[in-house]
Amino acid sequence: MKYLARNSFMLQQGKFVADIAYLLDEGAPSTMPIWGTGINPAPPEGYDYDYINTDVLINRMTVSSDGRLVLPDGMSYAVLVLPNSEQMSLPVLTKINELVKAGATIIGPKPERTPGYSGYPGSEESFKAIASELWAGLDGISRTTRVYGNGRIFWSTPVKTVLDNMDVRPDIEYSKPLDSRIDWIHRRTNDADIYFLANTTDVPLETEIRFRVTGKEAETWDPATGKTEPAGYAISEKSTVVPLSLTEREAVFVVFRKENTVTSRSPEEDKPILLATLHGPWEISFPQNSGAPAKITLDKLDSWTTNTDEGVKYFSGSATYTKTIEAPVSWLKGDIKLFIDLGEVCDIAEITVNGTSAGISWKAPFRADITGMLKKGSNTIEIKITNQWTNRLLGDQKSAPDKKILNSSVMVWGRNLNESGLLGPVKILKYFDYEETW
Repeated sequence: MKYLARNSFMLQQGKFVADIAYLLDEGAPSTMPIWGTGINPAPPEGYDYDYINTDVLINRMTVSSDGRLVLPDGMSYAVLVLPNSEQMSLPVLTKINELVKAGATIIGPKPERTPGYSGYPGSEESFKAIASELWAGLDGISRTTRVYGNGRIFWSTPVKTVLDNMDVRPDIEYSKPLDSRIDWIHRRTNDADIYFLANTTDVPLETEIRFRVTGKEAETWDPATGKTEPAGYAISEKSTVVPLSLTEREAVFVVFRKENTVTSRSPEEDKPILLATLHGPWEISFPQNSGAPAKITLDKLDSWTTNTDEGVKYFSGSATYTKTIEAPVSWLKGDIKLFIDLGEVCDIAEITVNGTSAGISWKAPFRADITGMLKKGSNTIEIKITNQWTNRLLGDQKSAPDKKILNSSVMVWGRNLNESGLLGPVKILKYFDYEETW
């Protein structure tokens, strides 16, 4: 809940930053693309976009002195993309004509007719006159660009080409290891640029991200831990490059709010010190009536699905790993933070040290703060692992009726067993610089 609250708090700050505004079609249904139909033309990578309807266009949109399309609440866009339609109402076309004359940049085909008979035939004559004037000389094939008033019209020109022509650089660019993908959102306040970045793949990602921000230091804000820290960066004339290391499915905020005193800064090393790796044996307790034995002992950590006991192999639910460790006094000295790192977990872990809960770890890295929980000498570590129900359903599917564990007739098709349990390695780590700040 803290994670969700921190994300929600940050994503309510300031205004959304987008370079492209897509005008929704006036036909029914007038909605954003749904069910995978896609956006046409597609927004180029590194630029974000917004949708507006004709009410916003006609009643709220104006053009600023630098040619951006602006709304009263502060939203602004570099270009307006028209729907790929041959029809357009006269009020919408009239407004587009005003915007282009005032300096706006428009991308879209010439409309051929109005969708109704309101004001006919005079409305049709006015429509054709305005459309012919706006798109004069353009055919969308050999002639695709026209200056009109203080603005420009583009027809059949890629959005990226138009933005390059306007010297609108991508808001974000990043180096791309194989199969990597980062989703992002940019918001801006009066004194800060806030980027939310998410690694949407199941593998860790080392990358450098180029942000369209200059003149400010970079910071990383971790919504999972509340930790904020200076980030490495290098400022050029029109952008700032920040190196980032993201675990699988990790999300982080990169914030620019402080005026820079230097144009570059190396990333601070915040690597923990390894105090111990917790090897076997591990005792695992399973709940009653789950099909698994009450207890088993593993010499090394492995997935439950590799176990020869079918009650363990197909187990679904929560099982508790228990281990006793010795903590020397050297672990407890100084102003430090102690963490337990569980390595790989399938799927959620709840950690208890000497009877005190260290919380639930639900995402990589599966790590919990255990500062103040360890004592000199003998300590009991308990790690409750909860997996998905699919494995037990698969086990019941192949079992005789009197051997089924769940009172369920659910059938699972085309699925293999999911790795389950604590896979490790489990480590005790020490940090010297760690503070929750938001």
